[in-house]
Amino acid sequence: MDSRGGQRRNPYELTDESPVYVISVAAQLSGLHPQTLRQYDRLGLVSPDRTAGRGRRYSARDIELLRTVQQLSQEEGINLAGIKRIIELENQVAALQQRVVELQGALEGAASAMQQREAAVHASYRRDLVPYQDVQQTSALVVWRPKRPSE
Repeated sequence: MDSRGGQRRNPYELTDESPVYVISVAAQLSGLHPQTLRQYDRLGLVSPDRTAGRGRRYSARDIELLRTVQQLSQEEGINLAGIKRIIELENQVAALQQRVVELQGALEGAASAMQQREAAVHASYRRDLVPYQDVQQTSALVVWRPKRPSE
């Protein structure tokens, strides 16, 4: 697992989550000043990974988030506290959407297991039983007379 909770199959495989960019490169790619990136990190808007020497390492996803923060701040006029709340809510929505997918999978699995159990119960029924059919009540009178011994 990486520091953000994601699974890594191959440690050399680069993904959007791979922390590969130093602060100067991340600043250039995002169009922001390195000091702005440090401030965003202090405020918790963007949290890059850290090296053993405490240097920041940004991923492609971090750079995309930096661009989003810049766009919300400059074009939409949202203050940094508001941007932080937006990011938190977006992360919460993403987590809830993932949980819904997990629960749907569990529900489908439970439904399938229930159908299998139901089929097993039906397969265990005795085949020599005949379903009962309700006999219609009629007003006919049937007289029974025992046979006499002489007949």
